[in-house]
Amino acid sequence: MAQGFVQRIVGAAKLDVATYEEVESDRSATGQAAGVVLLVVIASGLGLLAAGGFATLLIAALSALLGWIVWAAVIYVVGAKLLPESGTRADVGELMRTLGFAQGPGLLRVFGFLPLVGGLVYLVATLWTIATTVVAVRQALDYRSTGRAVGVTIIGFLVNGLVWWVLRGLTGI
Repeated sequence: MAQGFVQRIVGAAKLDVATYEEVESDRSATGQAAGVVLLVVIASGLGLLAAGGFATLLIAALSALLGWIVWAAVIYVVGAKLLPESGTRADVGELMRTLGFAQGPGLLRVFGFLPLVGGLVYLVATLWTIATTVVAVRQALDYRSTGRAVGVTIIGFLVNGLVWWVLRGLTGI
């Protein structure tokens, strides 16, 4: 039985393999995955609203959506084309769905405004998101090895960071 949107967010946050397999195979879940990404941006923006204001929140939302697409494409190339396992079968859409839901722990960033613990909330949400991303990569790429998923996630992160650094240099944004 298919899970609802909230149950998928919770399942992904709980590192539930079945949830990742479900969203990977459900082509209609791409919009939901985009919704998770946007909700996390809003939560993060609200957590830092005093630091940046509404314009910063809007730019962050657009950047996050673009970043999610670039991230999925980079992970696809690295994980499915350069470093596949024998059973790897994936497409960018599957990665977009699993990586979108893997962002769920970032919803905690809405509490980033809290004095004394706001920074800790951001740290916990980030570390948790790294763990969910590794599971998302492992499931979307049909890896048996969690170590390979960790490696692909790290390589993908570095390549993605380089892409954003170059874009920032070219655009000044």
